[in-house]
Amino acid sequence: MTQIKTLPKIVVLTGAGISAESGLKTFRDNNGLWENHSVEEVATPQAFENNPELVYRFYNARRAQLQDNQVSANKAHHALATLEQHWKAQLVLVTQNVDNLHERGGSERVLHMHGELLSARCSFSNQTFEWSESFDGNTACPCCSNKTLRPDIVWFGEMPMYMDEIMSHISTADIFIAIGTSGNVYPAAGFVQLAKSAGAHTIEANLEPGSSNALFDESLTGLASEVVPKWVDDTIAQYTK
Repeated sequence: MTQIKTLPKIVVLTGAGISAESGLKTFRDNNGLWENHSVEEVATPQAFENNPELVYRFYNARRAQLQDNQVSANKAHHALATLEQHWKAQLVLVTQNVDNLHERGGSERVLHMHGELLSARCSFSNQTFEWSESFDGNTACPCCSNKTLRPDIVWFGEMPMYMDEIMSHISTADIFIAIGTSGNVYPAAGFVQLAKSAGAHTIEANLEPGSSNALFDESLTGLASEVVPKWVDDTIAQYTK
């Protein structure tokens, strides 16, 4: 592979829309409920304090669903992995998703800003551990043997992970593309504004335009499994041979 142009720095942001085609239910439905639970019941620190059993059950079920044989990476995930192979460090993949479908699609460098389902975290030390099975308030923590494990998920009211790194990458991006995200939830909803202020070309790829569509220079409308592979192929053709 010979590069014919200097590769632009690309920052990719993905949301629930890229995983929906993989047979994975998105947490939030049109009524704002997460699998028939309100955000306040299962996705806040207060929920975990008030009813940890419910919160454990909720994420145990999500973790089991993710590992169902019917759930697999789709063409959009695979396409982004192909782009990563060409772009190397010039590609930064940030996801709001807590699944591992990007990794299953072949991506090796993924910043999970909202945490990961297949991970557990010690509430005291903040150490994280790969975890594929169910766990609850009686499960011993590997680092301290206490009953301190919680889902390694960023709940509402908590600071997303890798924010300094993400903001630094976006502020130096040449291309910023948001895939399958509504643009309603901050801080991710503000990423396009930061990218535009840094002079990046901004692209939205979505089933339908999101709430911040006017901030994007380009809009790709359709299924992620269709529009993302085409965009990746076009981008690779434009900058490499």
